[in-house]
This record gives sequence, C-alpha cells and structure tokens, in this order.
Amino acid sequence: MQEIKNRKRPILWFSLIVLTIALDQITKYLAVRFLKPIDTVPIISDALHLTYATNTGAAFGMLKDHRWIFLTVSTIAIIGLTAYLFITKYRHPLFFVAFSFVIGGGIGNMIDRVALGYVVDFIDFRLIDFAIFNVADSFVCIGCALAFLWVIFFSEKESAAHAQAKEADEPSTIFEGPMGTSEESKQ
Repeated sequence: MQEIKNRKRPILWFSLIVLTIALDQITKYLAVRFLKPIDTVPIISDALHLTYATNTGAAFGMLKDHRWIFLTVSTIAIIGLTAYLFITKYRHPLFFVAFSFVIGGGIGNMIDRVALGYVVDFIDFRLIDFAIFNVADSFVCIGCALAFLWVIFFSEKESAAHAQAKEADEPSTIFEGPMGTSEESKQ
C-alpha cells in the first residue's frame, strides 16, 4: 500500500506544477488580449486594479534588463528544486506543495522570458506603492511562505522521524550468535 502511495506522489506534484503553469499562462493570455488595449480596469477603485504591464526584470520589477542572468539562475533553480522534489521522500505534503508552487511559478515566468523577452504583469495592488505582478509571482511567494511554514512546524520533526526510521532499518554492527555477541565471545 505504501509503495502505491509513493508512486502516486510524483504524479500529484507534477500535476500541481502543470496546473500552476496553466493558470499563469491563461491569465497572462487574458491580460494581453483584454487589458493591453485598455491599459487598466479598476476592481476596487484605488486599491486593486488589473493593469497591463511588461517586466524585463525579476519578480516585482527588480533588476530590469538582466534577462540572461534570470534565465540562467531560474533554470538552475528550477532543475535543482525539481530534482530535489522528486528525489526526496518522507516529507510532509506542505513541503511538496510549496516546492511545486515555486517551480510552477518559475517556469511560468521563464516561458514569458524565453518567448517574449519580458514577463507579462497585470495585478496592480494600489493600496501601497507596490510593483505590478502576475499569477506566477504570486505562486512563487505563496510557495516560499509555505516552505517557511514547513521549516517552522514540520522539518525538525520529520528529520528526527526519518533518522529514527533509518536507524531501525540498519542491521546491527555487532554479530549476535549462539555464544552471545561477538565482543563477548572474544573474552
């Protein structure tokens, strides 16, 4: 039963990554199609608008015009996180959801950088002076917050449980035979 459960996990996390990418790309397509011609639409006046913008920098407009640096760093991070996600066992589901969101958001923005040379942004939170962002940025931030919560609440417990399970699986280093342990028989 545990083997079946373990085989299904990568499918679930891969599906969550694909869903994250799909939500990001669909919302960006809608932003280009409907927002670009009209520029902005207030959802809550002076608080939340949908505003078409392009971003050649990192998340939330930081470090503009460094496309190749972001592509390289993003590629390395996505490959590393994906490998870690699919290799790692014995983790709380929050860990996998967090990593899936970060990977999916990273891939969503990478698709724009490769295809367009910039990232399409459209969520304009105006209550504070904040950069316009997109669904991928949101998933990366939510994923990082969930990873932080996992570290606080679950990582130490999981490490202890994993070490205890590993210890129970390892054979004893002292041979026990009919004469007692090997150390006793030497005396």
